[in-house]
Amino acid sequence: MKKLMTAIMLGAAMCSGCGTMTGPSGAGSAENVVLDTALTDAEKQARVFTPEVMWKMGRLGSASVSADGREVLYALTYYNMEENRGYTSLWVMSVGDPEGARQITTNTGKDNSPVWGVDGSTGERCVYFLSSRGGEGAAQQLWTVRPDGTGLRRLSEVEGGITGFGVSPKGDKVWYTADVQVDSVSSADIYGMPKSRALIYDDLMERHWDTWEDGAYSHIFVADLDPATGVSNARDIMPGEPWDAPTAPYFEMSEVAWNGAGTQIAYTCKKMTGYAYSMSTDSDIYLYDLSDGSTRNLTEGMPGYDKYPVFSPDDSRLVWQSMERARNESDKDRLFVMDLATGAKTYVTDGFDYNAANLRWSADGQSVYFIAPIEATHQICRADLSTDRVPTITVLTAGDHDYTDFSVAFPSGGDRAVMVATKTTLQMAPELFAVNAADGTDTQITFINKEIYDHVDMGRVQKRWVATTDGKRMLTWVVLPPNFDSTKRYPTLLYCQGGPQSVVSQRWSYRWNFELMAAQGYVVVAPNRRGLPSFGQEWLDQISGDYSGQNIRDYLSAIDDVSREPWVDTDRRGCVGASYGGYSTFYLAGHSDRRFRAFIAHCGMFNLESFYGETEELWFPTNDLGGAYWERPGNRVADRSYAHSPHLAVNDWYAPILIITGAKDFRIPFTQSLQAFTAARAHGIPSRLVYFEDEGHQVFKPQNSLVWNREFFGWLDKYLK
Repeated sequence: MKKLMTAIMLGAAMCSGCGTMTGPSGAGSAENVVLDTALTDAEKQARVFTPEVMWKMGRLGSASVSADGREVLYALTYYNMEENRGYTSLWVMSVGDPEGARQITTNTGKDNSPVWGVDGSTGERCVYFLSSRGGEGAAQQLWTVRPDGTGLRRLSEVEGGITGFGVSPKGDKVWYTADVQVDSVSSADIYGMPKSRALIYDDLMERHWDTWEDGAYSHIFVADLDPATGVSNARDIMPGEPWDAPTAPYFEMSEVAWNGAGTQIAYTCKKMTGYAYSMSTDSDIYLYDLSDGSTRNLTEGMPGYDKYPVFSPDDSRLVWQSMERARNESDKDRLFVMDLATGAKTYVTDGFDYNAANLRWSADGQSVYFIAPIEATHQICRADLSTDRVPTITVLTAGDHDYTDFSVAFPSGGDRAVMVATKTTLQMAPELFAVNAADGTDTQITFINKEIYDHVDMGRVQKRWVATTDGKRMLTWVVLPPNFDSTKRYPTLLYCQGGPQSVVSQRWSYRWNFELMAAQGYVVVAPNRRGLPSFGQEWLDQISGDYSGQNIRDYLSAIDDVSREPWVDTDRRGCVGASYGGYSTFYLAGHSDRRFRAFIAHCGMFNLESFYGETEELWFPTNDLGGAYWERPGNRVADRSYAHSPHLAVNDWYAPILIITGAKDFRIPFTQSLQAFTAARAHGIPSRLVYFEDEGHQVFKPQNSLVWNREFFGWLDKYLK
C-alpha cells in the first residue's frame, strides 16, 4: 500500500535537465543514459513556452550544503517522454563555483534522497542515497558514493526494498523505513482461497489518497551500518503496530530524526485506526531510545498535527511543527520547542501570525531558522530563543519569490551561517541560491534551465491589490502574455485555487503553470481569496463553513477588477480550477451571472452530500462543511454548506465545461466528476470528460501531462479564441 505514494512523492521531487547529457547510451545498463532534451530549432525560433518545452526543463531535487559550507549536493532528473519515465542522477558543486558541477552517479537508476554523511570506519565524507539500481523492477535500497563519484556500493538488501532512511551523525547506525505486513484484508488469505479477489474491512480508512489498505504499514527499523558489510542487525522499533511512521499519505522522511549522539530517534506517528483515524489529525512526536528500546510520547495531550522533529545541537531540546485543532488540517503551523529534561514546552511563534516550516537550528542552539508564507510569498525567518526574553522573530528575506527549502551549515561550529536555498518564482522553476543569512540577499548558483529561458519568452507578472466586497484588500497575481500589447484585447482566465487552504504564491508548478497559460495568449488572474495562508489566521480560517460565501465573492471581485482594463476581452473569459478549485468552478458555473464563456474543473467536489460519504479523511468535510449531511436540519453551518452544493444549481449551467478526473483519486473520487458530466450532458451543455485510469488527484506521468495540457488548451482555444 505504501510504495505507490512513496514513489509518487519521490517522482514529484525529482528533476529534469535541459540540453544533452553526454555518456554511453543503454537504458538499464551500468552506463550513463543519454537523454536528448535540447530544444529543437523550431522551438527556439518560435520562442513559445509549450507543454513539450516544459517537460524538457530541469527539475531540481533535494539539495543540501556540506558541513564545511563549501559544496552543495543535489538530485537532477531527465525525463524521456517516449519512455514515459525519468532518469535521476546526483550532482555535487562548489558553492563558489557554479560552473564546476560534477555528476557523481550515472543516469541509470532513480537515485534520490541524497544526504551528506560520514563513513563510520574511515571518518571520510560520503554521500548516502536511495536507488533502484539493478535493472527493471529492482527494489529501492540504500547506497553510498564518495563526493568525487568513486566508491559506489550498495549497503542494504532489504526484502521488498526501503522507502526512506537517516544515517546517524557518527555513521555507525541507520534508521530506515519499510513496509511490514501486520494483518491482511484479502479474502485469499482470510479464507485460504488464492483465486478470490475480495478485500474485507470492518472499519473506515479502507482506502487513503490513492491506495486501498492492504494490512501493510510503514515501520521504522534501526540497524548497524558498516561500510564493508553494509546494513545489519536491523530491528523494527514498532513491532506489530497497525499504523504508519512516517504518516500517510505523504510518508515524509523529515518526520523522523536522529539526535546528535546517535542514541535516540524522534519520529511522528498517528496511533489511531478506523473511524477515529478518519476524524482526527492528532499525530504525535515519539522518542525512541536505542539503549533500552523504550518509546515515549512527547506531545501527549496536544490534539492536532505534531510533526517534523529536529534535535538541538546539544540534544537538550527538540523543535517541531504543531497544530492546535484536531480536525483542521490547515490550522496554523506553530513552532514549538521542548526541553527534553523537564518536558517544558515553548510556543515560539505565538504572536507571529504565519506558519513556520522547514525548521533548522543555529550552531549555538539559540536560534531556529524556518520558512514562513507571507503575503503570497515564502520567506526565510529566524526565531531567537534567548532564555532571558520572549522569543523574537526576524524575517530575513524579502521579495516576490518562494524559498521552498533550505539547508544551513556552520563551518567549524562558528556563528557564520552558510545557507543554500531552493528558490522559485512564477517565471522561474526551482534553482539553488546562496543566501546571506545576515542581510537576506541571495546569489543564484545553479542555472539548470538557462537554455530554456534564453530561447522562450515569458509573460510579465503584475502584483495587484484588489478591493473585496467586505472592505479588505486581496493580493492577486495577474500574468500577462509574452510580448503583451495593451492596445489589444486578450482572452482571460480566472484561476481558482485548490486546498482549499493553500497559498497562490510564487511557487513554480508543472501541473497548473501560469506562464504556460500566458504563453498560449491568455491573461491569468490568480487571486489569494479568503481561505489562503500568508495573510493571517483570520483570513485563512474564514473559508471553513463558508465555501459558497466570501471567497466566491473574492473570486468575482478579482475578475471584475481586472476586467476593467481595456486589454481584457470580457466576452472571452474562462474559469478553471482543481480540487476545491474544481468545486469553485462547478459552483461558479451556476452562480456567476454569465461572466464566463467556458469552464474547466479538475477533480472537483460537485455533490457535497455524496462527497462526504465518498472521501476518506472525514475530519476535512466535518471541519470545512460544518458536519455530516445527516446532521441536517439543526446544524446551522452544515445546513448552509449543503444547501449551496454545486449540483443544486445545474439548471443554471449555461457554458461549455471540460471535466477531468483520475481513477485513483480517493480524496475527491472520480464519481464526483461523473455526476457533473452526467448533469452537463443531461442539460445539453457542451461538455467533455477526461478520465485518467492511472492517475489520482494530480497528473504526474509525462505522457498523461501532455494529454492533460492538450485537452486543457484545446478546450480553451475552442471556446475563447
